[in-house]
Amino acid sequence: MRNGYRADMRIGYFLSTEEYAPADLLAQARAAEAAGFEALWISDHFHPWNNEQGNSPLVWSMIGAISQVCDLHVTTGVTCPTVRVHPAIVAQAAGTCAELLDGRFTLGVGTGEALNESILGGAWPALDVRLEMLEEAVGLIRELWRGEVVSHRGRHYEVEHARIYNVPSTPPEIFVSAFGPKALDLASRIGDGYIGTSPDAHLVAEFKQRSGGRPAQAGAKVAFAPTQEEGWEHAHRLWPNAGLPGELAQVLPTPEHFEQATELVTLESTREAVVAGNDPDHHLEQIRSYAEAGYDELYLANMGPYFLDMIDFYGREVLPQLG
Repeated sequence: MRNGYRADMRIGYFLSTEEYAPADLLAQARAAEAAGFEALWISDHFHPWNNEQGNSPLVWSMIGAISQVCDLHVTTGVTCPTVRVHPAIVAQAAGTCAELLDGRFTLGVGTGEALNESILGGAWPALDVRLEMLEEAVGLIRELWRGEVVSHRGRHYEVEHARIYNVPSTPPEIFVSAFGPKALDLASRIGDGYIGTSPDAHLVAEFKQRSGGRPAQAGAKVAFAPTQEEGWEHAHRLWPNAGLPGELAQVLPTPEHFEQATELVTLESTREAVVAGNDPDHHLEQIRSYAEAGYDELYLANMGPYFLDMIDFYGREVLPQLG
């Protein structure tokens, strides 16, 4: 520990495809590497959470472009390889990205949200079914990454004489997102690592105990701005969905539904939940909470228009204090 922080906790930057256009995401990737961030997360969405966010570029195109502008490791945070995109196609896309990144790639996966996965018109499966689908999908992806011809007839997926030709000799690791006990059990069994979004020491400890000490990653957001109040206003305008309770984020089907639901999220609750402004101590305190929870890596996203200023601020005022 140094000044209350784990010196070995890797700090990365989180690229929010929901909020930023492709050119802005590439600018952030370049700037993050220059500022001293050690790796990148990138979200994988078909829709943004609401229309105010206003973007949603294809993650695989973005990763290909990122591979040409910086040398950081990239993790998808997270891909749902079960409904909207067949796991065989995810295996091909992720294999290509891993090759472009010279192996600096981790496939983060989860059970997804109706917001992105219900666009093809099918029913949104119950959680137990989504977990079954995810387990089968991850097994199929790993089988395809061996580079051999695969035919598969499972409960949820069929593949006929499929072969992935482009994947690194050492296949990417697969980290699994989990928020509840059933998902955590699955992540512990099939994941090379765990992905979370809150500084919940119990969840991290439970995963590490069940998995034999495999690594854990987390993502968090800040609203950098000249003042806390302006930062909170940007966060509340753009990301009120972060204040929704329970399973609403998984079951609401459209950005318009999220806009209706987030009318109940108050600016005061955003103030209580979001790190905003430009005081390094506030930003360092959030990092400390994730370090104390036991995470091995933390990825930080900005909310609002000051994304390059946030990256520069972290490079000057925050990251040097972490050793």
